[in-house]
Amino acid sequence: MTPDLPDRLADVDARIADAARRAGRDPRDITRIVVTKFHPTSLVEDLVRLGVRDVGENRQQELSAKRAELPDAGLRWHFVGQAQANKARAIRAAASAVHSVDRARIVDALDAAAPDDGADPLDVFLQVNLTDDAGRGGVAPADLERLAEHATGCRSLRVRGVMAVAPLDEDPADAFERLAGYSRRVRSVVPDATWISAGMTADFAEAIAAGATHLRIGSAITGPRPPRG
Repeated sequence: MTPDLPDRLADVDARIADAARRAGRDPRDITRIVVTKFHPTSLVEDLVRLGVRDVGENRQQELSAKRAELPDAGLRWHFVGQAQANKARAIRAAASAVHSVDRARIVDALDAAAPDDGADPLDVFLQVNLTDDAGRGGVAPADLERLAEHATGCRSLRVRGVMAVAPLDEDPADAFERLAGYSRRVRSVVPDATWISAGMTADFAEAIAAGATHLRIGSAITGPRPPRG
């Protein structure tokens, strides 16, 4: 285990707790997801020893490989990268939750990939594009309710809430406040879709203040990412 890994994890958890208290929230209502992109499976094993139970991956291949290497780790595996329809079956087989559902084609592909063994529905977040760039990941806000209605009609999926990445050229507090409004709009369609996936290493305090329930934190805990293999 990297000597400072426990300290980095403890420091982030303390900062999460402080931000939650400043926002009048209970830190226990916030799920900290450690994003281990490009890091070896051994780091995930070290995180498990430190009590981590939620891990995130951006790439399907890495998610599938790590899940296969750690089948009994007791982890919830979150897919937080851009989803592709042709990889939906592999994503569904490995993920406990998918944070990047942003179009009907992905909804349909994940639904079609449901196992035949009566497994629980897959938890999904609807990713919202907070920029004016249509090429960025996320559904356009104008189409959000339509996507929510489509997804909630799939019995093998469970719409849990919304997800977004704050634009680089905007105060994250303002961006996350808009996301909180989009969350309310989704709840008009799916009343129990109360989760908000927002906030990374640089802006998780602002996300917590805006109501985020799931934080996606990488390098502040894992340290610098190794070169991509």
